[in-house]
Amino acid sequence: MFGHLKRTEKLIDAIVQRAAFVALAGMIAVITLQIVSRVFFNAVSWSEELARYLLVWTSFLGAAMAWQRGRHIAVDFVVNALPGPLRLAVKALAIVVAIGFFALIIFYGLRFMQMQSFQVSASLRIPIRYVFSIIPVCALLMLYYSLLDLAELFSASARREAEAIEAGTRAGEAP
Repeated sequence: MFGHLKRTEKLIDAIVQRAAFVALAGMIAVITLQIVSRVFFNAVSWSEELARYLLVWTSFLGAAMAWQRGRHIAVDFVVNALPGPLRLAVKALAIVVAIGFFALIIFYGLRFMQMQSFQVSASLRIPIRYVFSIIPVCALLMLYYSLLDLAELFSASARREAEAIEAGTRAGEAP
């Protein structure tokens, strides 16, 4: 079961990485164009707006990648000091809270997109909902990664429990 989910996770991760790279490279190119055009020619009017939108996309895609890798800031010395079952419960609770948070971001992100559905950007004239669509998309990604983490946490816990029971049975057996 987890083999298929892990392959899907790797595929999604590869897509997110490439999208983040394209957004970051695009932002660098647009800012470079803005600097060069401002110094040598007339300033390009749309470059600041596009760079800002690419920064939003890069930030959210980076947040999703960091969440998938467990790279967000965490203070876990108290959790790590807890005994095994309690540590597992606290980690599971943290993941469940994160899932709820991401679900709220998805809900309100979609509502925000609906509210912005008739607005277009000043210079580029693109619908603002396209710019802010990254919010619910990345929240959905982080929710998916959290569900995988929760499933993995419980499957790893169940595996350890089964191994401990099996080891205890073997230890109690006569040679």
